[in-house]
Amino acid sequence: MRAAVVTVSDRSSRGERPDVSGPVLRALLEAAGAEVAEATIVPDDPAVIAQALIRLADEVRCELILTTGGTGLSPRDTTPEATAQVIDKNVPGMEEAIRQESLKQTPFAMLSRGVAGVRGRTLILNFPGSPKAVKECFAVVAPVLSHAVKLLRDENPYAMHQSTSVTGDK
Repeated sequence: MRAAVVTVSDRSSRGERPDVSGPVLRALLEAAGAEVAEATIVPDDPAVIAQALIRLADEVRCELILTTGGTGLSPRDTTPEATAQVIDKNVPGMEEAIRQESLKQTPFAMLSRGVAGVRGRTLILNFPGSPKAVKECFAVVAPVLSHAVKLLRDENPYAMHQSTSVTGDK
């Protein structure tokens, strides 16, 4: 699976603070067997975020884009809006699963507005900006990422499990 990581942070994009959650996300993807085609840092600017997502999906042809940061309530937190602007369809089950599991860790999870959606054949997921939250959220979706990407490729993710037909014939 070809993936990308987008860290959304004004301060990190200006070099004022190191990006700590992006490298964690990259390591998690690589440990899961993904090829990370690109890891980038962009400011909390909806137009810049949207442009990065479009480029990674349409030009770099990533099958999975994970963002970190910009999902809270502050005026500069616009990652969900930028993502919603570029996706073709939402994947609310992933959003709900992430928030539900995160709530077991902290009540602040209910303030996260991360979006999950599809642009063309690319799955885009928004994660919060802390390394701890990135690890927790990734653990929630990791079991279904390969399956989701196969569906987006229009492959049958069940093929290896189908040794019999619907009627039970081999």
